[in-house]
Amino acid sequence: MTNVDTHHPDATVTPPAIEPDAKDWTWVLTSRCPECGFAASDVDPGGIAGTVRDLVPRWVAALHREDARERPAPAVWSALEYGAHVRDVHRLFDERVRLMVEQDDPLFADWDQDATALAERYDLQDPVVVAEELVTAADATAARFDAVTDEQWERPGRRSNGSRFTVRTLGQYFLHDVVHHLHDVRA
Repeated sequence: MTNVDTHHPDATVTPPAIEPDAKDWTWVLTSRCPECGFAASDVDPGGIAGTVRDLVPRWVAALHREDARERPAPAVWSALEYGAHVRDVHRLFDERVRLMVEQDDPLFADWDQDATALAERYDLQDPVVVAEELVTAADATAARFDAVTDEQWERPGRRSNGSRFTVRTLGQYFLHDVVHHLHDVRA
């Protein structure tokens, strides 16, 4: 586990369950998200890295709020939990883009975001450390997208559920996740 405060009074208490998100969000590649307003199809792939960097200060600010650990409702993640999730999303998509560029049509390992949140105790992590880790992960992911050549944007990859992506559509899909969760934490 990363930066979990095992001496925190809640360290032995499991946080209230969040209803697992079972939606297949790939529809955001063709339709504007009605919740956050993001339109993935409008994203120029060459701008993904810059947008990632532009969003980092908003995440850092959200993680430095006094209420970063507080859930707005028992079954809704706090800014801290969303921030830890987005940090891990950056890490995951950095790896997936690397695989797509280096391998022919890779199959991505499954990732259960809800199980990870519980196992890694996102709720007990230090928001300041999560902010630092998110900055590092975002920088690495932005650099990965910066390194994609014109010929590599259409390289394919597959998610374990059968969803197919190109480096371009994976980047657009990834960016929606980062933007959408900023909407979730009102940052």
